[in-house]
Amino acid sequence: MQRRLRTENNGADYRSSSSTSTGKIRTKKYAMARRGLRSLGIAIAVPLCFTLVTIYLFGTGAHKYEGIAKPFWYPPLWVFHLSALSTSCLMSLSAWLVWAEGGFHQQSAALPLFLAQFLLGQIWAPIVFRSGATAAGLAVCICLFLTLYGCSKTFKRINPIAADLVKPCLAWAGFLGLMNFKLL
Repeated sequence: MQRRLRTENNGADYRSSSSTSTGKIRTKKYAMARRGLRSLGIAIAVPLCFTLVTIYLFGTGAHKYEGIAKPFWYPPLWVFHLSALSTSCLMSLSAWLVWAEGGFHQQSAALPLFLAQFLLGQIWAPIVFRSGATAAGLAVCICLFLTLYGCSKTFKRINPIAADLVKPCLAWAGFLGLMNFKLL
């Protein structure tokens, strides 16, 4: 709705401030969306880069994995690396959704649980594939599953979609635990 105002001097018509405030609101929303996309990109890129570095530095222990006797249903090494990247992205997106709603301030356990699962996810592959310590890998896997479960419960209080994104990571951690148990 536009209102027209007459000035006393020359009778010229001017648009009211309502149309300019709409433009300011639109500009503000655009700036917020850009900041949101930038923070989302950073939230996903940083853990993804750490995961890539971990795979590059410690994921070349294929000789340990290929040399052990294992059942036929064990996936090849590249599947483990791909799943590490995808779970890292899913957990990063989930944590970003929680952060965007202010959840790390509302739930004090959310950030430590997220960081713990991230670190446990990073050290599992070097322990199992590089050093061949499957018993230690099983302990890490159990801790990873428990921290993911804690993330799921904590994130659900803040954002149910974030909690749903944790579920595939929980399933993968369960599979890793089963696989690790069979390697003992």
